[in-house]
Amino acid sequence: MLTKVHTGLDPVPGIWWKPAHKAERVWVAIAFAWCLVLFAMMPLWHFRGGQNPSGVRRRVEPKAFYARTVAFAAQYKIGEDRGLPIAAPPPGADVYLVGLTFQWYPILQLQQGKEYMLHLSALDVNHGFSLFPLSINFQVVPGYDYGLRITPTAAGDFRIICNEFCGIGHHTMVGRVIVVDESGKPVADNAAARLTNGDAK
Repeated sequence: MLTKVHTGLDPVPGIWWKPAHKAERVWVAIAFAWCLVLFAMMPLWHFRGGQNPSGVRRRVEPKAFYARTVAFAAQYKIGEDRGLPIAAPPPGADVYLVGLTFQWYPILQLQQGKEYMLHLSALDVNHGFSLFPLSINFQVVPGYDYGLRITPTAAGDFRIICNEFCGIGHHTMVGRVIVVDESGKPVADNAAARLTNGDAK
């Protein structure tokens, strides 16, 4: 008489599976609930949170973007600071800012309460755009044009910090955004200044 030999590929007779313990079911339920919370928080934080604003992103040739930025700076130039042009575009204009080792070009002068379309890109390597002291941060990558609608709501002299290591002169890469009030003058203390954003188009 032949007896069946279990090779390991066939199921073992009998009940080998046991229902999960109560504690296991509790932990699975907690993990699933937490996943749902995180899933809901992503769109909520995107639209209601205070993190990076949404905008548009387009592919662009780095040298072409740089040439466009140079032309923009020349068109709206009102002065210079340490060899960098200060560009003061009119409200509603497209504003161009490029990161390159180791500077932000050009210096921007914007009007309080007016809307602008800001275009950001990098010429050479990855840079980090951080507008101090506000919580606005972007990773600026060569080959991409990041568009963002901004409305300065308070006058001040803001600093742009590169928060992405870009080389030996990384610590010197500091730019400026000057926001003037109706009289055309920035305020000395910008600690309470704010810059609001809307969806870029």
